[in-house]
Amino acid sequence: MPTETYEIEGMTCQHCVRAIERALSRVPGVVRVRAVDLVRGEALIEGAPDEQAVVAAVQGEGYQARRASSA
Repeated sequence: MPTETYEIEGMTCQHCVRAIERALSRVPGVVRVRAVDLVRGEALIEGAPDEQAVVAAVQGEGYQARRASSA
């Protein structure tokens, strides 16, 4: 299963983490939200969702997101 990493800006607490987890879990193509890390400012998701849908879901909760660069 492919795993994608997104950088998330604006998280300040565990409430933020839960809001993003909920939003990401509703995006078509997301099989599982593996982690939303407050300290690292990133989300790891399994599946192959549309990048714009992921960004829009996070923005809908009041945060900013972008797909992390491949190393």
